[in-house]
Amino acid sequence: MIRKAERKDIAAIGETYTELLTHEKKHGGFSNWELGVYPTVRVAEEKVPCGEMFVLEEDGRICASMVLNSDQAEEYAAVPWKYEAASAQVLVIHTLCIPPQQAGRGYGTQMVAYAKEYAIAHGCTVIRIDTYAHNEPVKQLYQKNGFRIAGWGKIKLQGLIDEDQVYLECWLA
Repeated sequence: MIRKAERKDIAAIGETYTELLTHEKKHGGFSNWELGVYPTVRVAEEKVPCGEMFVLEEDGRICASMVLNSDQAEEYAAVPWKYEAASAQVLVIHTLCIPPQQAGRGYGTQMVAYAKEYAIAHGCTVIRIDTYAHNEPVKQLYQKNGFRIAGWGKIKLQGLIDEDQVYLECWLA
């Protein structure tokens, strides 16, 4: 079941970030996120109260999380988007996280499908996302779910982590 996260979920969401980043630190990984830097439980603490954090829960366990809102980073202004839309008609997916124990179960596809339904229900015509350019599994996830690469860039993630970015978009109308 995918639903809006509640205050009781905050610690579990933070634990999924820690699980993923601890695993990547030990075994290597695809994200450019850093343990203790981003993401941390603070993301959930900020996004749950404003209703922007969503979780996939199965058997009482948080198996995936993401933030959905219309907040486009300032770098988005320089991206050659194919699908123009007013800010209120753009949904942005942020910080989609599936911990390693939950990988390979189709949760990413379910989260993207939910984001599409949510966007349509809220009058959005486009979904946008940015991710680490070398995160091939995530790029493939989005592309197999109807997203196209709109552009590339360099950013400082959360003002702290140098990152090559890829920007993707999906037209819903």
